Amino acid sequence: MPTALITGASRGVGAAIARELSPTYDLLLGGRPSPQLDALATSIDGATTFPVELTDHDEVAAETETISELDVLVHSAGIGGISTVEETDAQVWRAMFEVNVIAVAELTRQLLPALRAAGGHVVIINSGSGLRAKAGWSAYSASKFAVRAFAEALREEEPLLRVTSIFPGRIDTDMQRDLVAMEGGDYDASKFLRPETVARAVRNAIETPADGDPQDVVLRPRPH
Repeated sequence: MPTALITGASRGVGAAIARELSPTYDLLLGGRPSPQLDALATSIDGATTFPVELTDHDEVAAETETISELDVLVHSAGIGGISTVEETDAQVWRAMFEVNVIAVAELTRQLLPALRAAGGHVVIINSGSGLRAKAGWSAYSASKFAVRAFAEALREEEPLLRVTSIFPGRIDTDMQRDLVAMEGGDYDASKFLRPETVARAVRNAIETPADGDPQDVVLRPRPH
C-alpha cells in the first residue's frame, strides 16, 4: 500500500485523518511520544509511530533519512492562542511561527526527495484564520497566512507534486475548548466542525483523480 505521514496524529484532527486513511495507506503517525500515539498505532493495522519533536530539526533530519518514498504528507500539528497585539510578546510570536510555519517548512524540505520519488501529495491543515485575520488572533492568523504562502510557493516550485491547503472553520477539539475558555464563553460542540468531517475532506482531496489539482478547500460549520 502507499504510505502517508500525518503530524499531530495523537489526537483531534490528526487522529481522525489517520483513521480515515487507514484502510488504504500504511501510516506513519507523527507526534510527541505519548500513550495516545502508541495506542492509535496499535489500533490501526500497518501503522507505526513517528515520535519526533518537530521543532528539533536535527531529529527531524535523522528520522526522515530512512524514508525513500512518501505518497502523502499531512501537516496537522499546530498550536493556537488568543491575545491582543498589546499582550502578545516576542516569545509568543516565535513559538507560533516555530510550530505552525517553520516546522512545516523544514519537515517538507527534508521529505522532498521521498515525495518526488512517489509523485506525492502535501496536505496542510490551515485555518479560516489563514484567510481572514480578526482581533485577538494576530500571531496565530499571521502564522496561518505564512503557511498559506509556503504552500503556494511549494506548488509553484514542485509542479510534479500536488499541494492542498485545507481551511476549516473552528473544529471540536481539545484546543478549541481551551480557546473558548480564553474567550470566556460556554462550550457547545454542535457549533463546530467535527474532526471526522475535516478528515473526510482530506481524503477526498487525496483521492481526486490525477488530472485534477485540489489546491484550496474551505470548510465552514453549517448553521443550525
